[in-house]
Amino acid sequence: MKSVVLFCKTSKHCSMVRFILARLVLVAWISLFLGSFVAPLPAMAQFNSSSIAGISTNDSPIPASTADIALGDSDSMFSFSGTRPDNLGVKDGTLAACPSSPNCVSSQSPKEDTEHYIEPLPFSGSADQAIATLKSIIESMERTEITQADSRYLYSEFASKLMGFVDDVEFYIDENAGVIHVRSASRLGQSDLGVNRKRVEEIRAKLAEKA
Repeated sequence: MKSVVLFCKTSKHCSMVRFILARLVLVAWISLFLGSFVAPLPAMAQFNSSSIAGISTNDSPIPASTADIALGDSDSMFSFSGTRPDNLGVKDGTLAACPSSPNCVSSQSPKEDTEHYIEPLPFSGSADQAIATLKSIIESMERTEITQADSRYLYSEFASKLMGFVDDVEFYIDENAGVIHVRSASRLGQSDLGVNRKRVEEIRAKLAEKA
C-alpha cells in the first residue's frame, strides 16, 4: 500500500489508481455479499480495456474455446465470467437440472419447485422461425453473446453491467408440446436477486410482441 501511495504522489495516473482501488474494494464487498468470492480476484476479474483509458492492455482476441470468457461487446468494467459449465445442452429432450441454489430457473423443473420453476415460452410457426425470433430478441439485448444455435436449440451468455457476472441461458424447442423450454442460470454466487426470472419474463414479453 505504501508503494501505491508513493506512486500516486509522483504519477499523473494517481486518480486512475484511486479509481481502480475503489472499484476493487467495491468488487470485494459485493462479491462477499453475493457469496461469489470463490476464487482469488486476479483469477476471476479481468479489466475491460474499453472502460479504462490511458492504461496499456493486450488487445489480442480471446479464443472462442476459452472456458473463462469475457463477452466481446460487454461494457462491464470487470469480467467475473467464471467457467463455462460442462453440463449444458439437451440430453434426451431435457436441459440440465437447476442446482439447489436460488440462482437458476427452468421450465423443466418440477412445478412444485416454485423457487426454480418457470413457465415455458409459447411459440407458433416452425421451430426454425422460433429460433430466428429468439436470435433477433437476444441480439437486441445488451451484453449478450449467442454461442450456439441450430434448428431446435439456442445457447446464449448474458453478462451483468458492472461486475460482468455471466449467466448461461438455453432454449430448447419442443415441437410436440408446442413450447420453448428455457433454462437461465448464474455461473457464480448464491442468489441472483431474481435476475434470471426477470430475464426470461422479458424475453416472453418480447416474443408476445412479435407473435
